[in-house]
Amino acid sequence: MIILASASPRRRELIKMLVDEFEVIPSDVDESIIHTEPHALPAELSKLKAYSIFATHPNDTIIACDTIVISNGKILGKPKDEKEAKEMLQELSGHKHVVISGYTYINKDKEITRTVRTYVYFNKLSDETINAYIKSGSPMDKAGAYGIQDKEFNLVDHIEGSFYNVVGFPVEDIKAHCFKD
Repeated sequence: MIILASASPRRRELIKMLVDEFEVIPSDVDESIIHTEPHALPAELSKLKAYSIFATHPNDTIIACDTIVISNGKILGKPKDEKEAKEMLQELSGHKHVVISGYTYINKDKEITRTVRTYVYFNKLSDETINAYIKSGSPMDKAGAYGIQDKEFNLVDHIEGSFYNVVGFPVEDIKAHCFKD
């Protein structure tokens, strides 16, 4: 059985592009135990999550993923409140940032851990757009306080790389390296 080690509803939808049958078992590891430079963090966290589930499901295939947003050298996590969401969106407005996902695919025969980067160029956002987006509630459970899939708010001008990576699950890379026919 394939197990997705994530509580993310977006990852749950995206894995369906790769496999028909899977189980979801979120990992509840303490992410604060990983101390590394920001660009390595997603891969290390995905490994930690994957191994935590693999320890109790050694006959299954586990896929874990972690995604971060880095702007001006700092990690933008999920906003803790509307004020922080506004600050993040104002920082991203009109600028380029990078979204990095690390994923780990592990079973008894192999382990694959990879990192995928996508550069995101934000439109210049008005205060009205930022406030309306925050009122929608969408930014509150997303790293960097935004979802690229939220098309009605026209946040993103363009990207260099994988759209699905920005959503939080680099489908193309996972398919190419883990689900080769």
